[in-house]
Amino acid sequence: MSAVLSNRHSNSLWGQVVERFRSDKTGMAALFVVGLFFALVVSAQLGWVGSDWQAEVGQPFAPPHFVGAKADVKAAQEEQVPVRQLDISDMDPLAPYYGQWQQKAAGMAVTQQIKQDTLPWGGDRIGRDVLQKAVKGAQISILVGLTAALMTTLIGTALGAVGGYFGGAVDDALEWLYNVFNAIPYVLLIFALAAVFKSGPLAKVFSNGILNVVVILSLVGWTGIYRLVRAEYMKHRSRDYVRAAEAIGASHFSRLFVHILPNVSHVVLVQLSLHVVGFIKAEVILSFLGLGVSIDMVSWGTMLSESQTELILGIWWQFLAATCMMAVFVTAFALFTDALRDALDPKIR
Repeated sequence: MSAVLSNRHSNSLWGQVVERFRSDKTGMAALFVVGLFFALVVSAQLGWVGSDWQAEVGQPFAPPHFVGAKADVKAAQEEQVPVRQLDISDMDPLAPYYGQWQQKAAGMAVTQQIKQDTLPWGGDRIGRDVLQKAVKGAQISILVGLTAALMTTLIGTALGAVGGYFGGAVDDALEWLYNVFNAIPYVLLIFALAAVFKSGPLAKVFSNGILNVVVILSLVGWTGIYRLVRAEYMKHRSRDYVRAAEAIGASHFSRLFVHILPNVSHVVLVQLSLHVVGFIKAEVILSFLGLGVSIDMVSWGTMLSESQTELILGIWWQFLAATCMMAVFVTAFALFTDALRDALDPKIR
């Protein structure tokens, strides 16, 4: 009996998808890397890692451990300037205690102000740990990309489903809206909305930098998903299973999202995964130009923006940390998307 159930599960739609995906070694490796990054994002969101990224724990531009401390920093720390102490015990009865108080105060100051010569991935211009910034930047960039992709997918799927299923005047109105958004260059529309949200009349409403980026990307990114989902619904609305659902009295909502949507889910999932990568890149560009997250936050884009002046001084570790983490995640997610698309391909099915 268990063998029959196992065979039935393996022959089901999603069972075949899982089997095809598990047979793709590259896709599984990419999924593992993506899972590690998502675990990092969740840990940062809960405050387990990256919470003290603003702490000035090192010397300004402290190099990474594998580079070693800068020579001028070592020399400054090793240099001792003797200070001559004056004997004023005959004039002030409290004079014997001044030395003790001064030693205690100096000890407290040293305890509070000790800054490391080197940091794991180096420090920025005020001594913040680049590794902590990269982790916190991963949280912001990935969270923005994932949230914006989810919002875009919901908007595009809902509009495409309604337009493709009903047709007629509803489809014409949505097509007009699609053409309006599609007629404006994608990049220019993003920059225009970002400028309005940053310093225009909507600046007070959208004061949160993360919300700004999510809303902007959601407003301009739904057109591609809408077009694909609309075409799928136009094909499926006259299929036999949809007419059978209509014959048994299923509502339009049920036919839209209960009967047809599972059969076009492969398109939606692939577009969702593709938009995550695209929106992370868009957030990095916006933050790099000062139109993304606010200045009290950190993302991969703000790190790259800071590093452009540091590179002139030969300080390369912040640039390397941001680009390496972004490259690893984007590459792994792109490979995961390719494997998912192959597993969900209806032609293979």
